[in-house]
Amino acid sequence: MGAVCLITSSILTLNFKRIFCKVWQTQPVSDKDPTRTTAVNQHRTQHSTTSFFSTHPSSTTSLPPPPRAPGQQDTTPQPTTEKPSHHKNHPTTICRQSNMDRNFRVGPDYSIIDVVGEGAYGVVCSAVHEPSKQKVAIKKITPFDHSMFCLRTLREIKLIRWFSHENIISILDIVKPPSLEEFTEVYLIQELMETDMHRVIRTQDLSDDHCQYFIYQTLRGLKALHSAAVLHRDLKPSNLLLNSNCDLKICDFGLARSAFMGEQEATGFMTEYVATRWYRAPEIMLTFKEYTKAIDVWSVGCILAEMLNGKPLFPGRDYHHQLTLILDILGTPSLDDFYAISSHRSRDYIRALPFKKKKPFGQLYPNASALAVDLLEKCLTFNPKKRITCEEALRHPYLASYHDPDDEPDSPPLDPSFFHFDNGKEQLSREQLKELIFNEIMS
Repeated sequence: MGAVCLITSSILTLNFKRIFCKVWQTQPVSDKDPTRTTAVNQHRTQHSTTSFFSTHPSSTTSLPPPPRAPGQQDTTPQPTTEKPSHHKNHPTTICRQSNMDRNFRVGPDYSIIDVVGEGAYGVVCSAVHEPSKQKVAIKKITPFDHSMFCLRTLREIKLIRWFSHENIISILDIVKPPSLEEFTEVYLIQELMETDMHRVIRTQDLSDDHCQYFIYQTLRGLKALHSAAVLHRDLKPSNLLLNSNCDLKICDFGLARSAFMGEQEATGFMTEYVATRWYRAPEIMLTFKEYTKAIDVWSVGCILAEMLNGKPLFPGRDYHHQLTLILDILGTPSLDDFYAISSHRSRDYIRALPFKKKKPFGQLYPNASALAVDLLEKCLTFNPKKRITCEEALRHPYLASYHDPDDEPDSPPLDPSFFHFDNGKEQLSREQLKELIFNEIMS
């Protein structure tokens, strides 16, 4: 559901440390020094009219200054955000955007502003939660025509509700349907973000400092996922949402799965794998013995490469072209890497290809820093067992300005039954999945 990402205007930031200490390049705010708090607020006010992006995709408005390493630990209490309350028994009202024929049945507490994105089975509108005057994004999903859409919707809701992390999109509210019989659409109320990484890369060049901060936040959010043994499986620029403070949030968990897949689950892993080919790890296409967290790290490497020069590194037209592009740069796999591929068919395919010499990433990205190139190479290692992990990437010197092990929290482990509906042992019907989604929303 990557095309249904929330691409609009920013509303709030939950971590003032990152806004004040990093985005505005000031010292951390201390509750013991009110004069410094005032100075920070004044500094922020001076920049409050600086727009991160124009609302038009073709904008060339420059980015605000990237954040810097904090000078000391911030002790300022974190502000809390009042979430819109659940609306249990409100009369259904139809909100229709003036020039678009799209009905949003979300009740009287929300006023629709505009359609800001749409995909295969959903539409996203910006809106205002009238009681709090908070701007939000409302994602309308119509998943019940296909069991695969139902599965993705259920994963999305369950996983986003589970994680509470600054670099993972959150659900503020879910509009509750009046009954199971009348349940035809899902409405997720989420944070309103200004744009996504895909649009940023397409409209302007990123400085090395921006690349550092965006990749750091991506890895920070990914660490939370991986610590809970969850694979995202669809990391790409359009699934990295951004706001005017350069805050980044990972979205779209419709393809996410447990890292502990049984044999049946692993067999069905590729059946649903329709993620964007350009960011897909080679082991997924070549059928290695197992799929691990390393597939997400490969995607991060592809995203970093795209940030560095504004172009996708492996824009394959199809399966064979994708592999060709990867091997053109990484070169022919070593014997160890070759025999790590479990599929004989894939081995035969690679064996039939002419020998290819590895191309140095430093030559491909001559304007990138040496540290950026080193991290890129470690993320894009052919063999997943030799690829850098998310935790190791966070400790990489390229991200030293931001790395803080005390501020990179893990997530609580998932209960083994969390993915009970998705274990591959039995295929649930659309009606069964619909009931599971209904129960999840009403819980």
